[in-house]
Amino acid sequence: MRCAVRFPLSLPVVLSTDQEEFDAATVNVSASGVLFHTDRRVTTGAQIGFSLRMPSTILGTPRDVLVHCSGRVVRCFPNQPGFHTAATIDEYRFADQ
Repeated sequence: MRCAVRFPLSLPVVLSTDQEEFDAATVNVSASGVLFHTDRRVTTGAQIGFSLRMPSTILGTPRDVLVHCSGRVVRCFPNQPGFHTAATIDEYRFADQ
């Protein structure tokens, strides 16, 4: 059962783990988590960091909003091509604009 409404939103991101950084894209976003499309398997339980530039047109704000997030991977499963990686958002902060 979902805890929050998910919004389909495709945004480019760079995911950071303890081992590496790599490009990904969001599939959907909620207040508590994100589903990413990745080109590699990410270990369940891995701590990750990423930043989302939320478009002003979606938020209804005068300009885009940059949000720095940290969380952990809760599952990763094959989705051709690549993988879907689901992660919680444990902490976030808005960047100074």
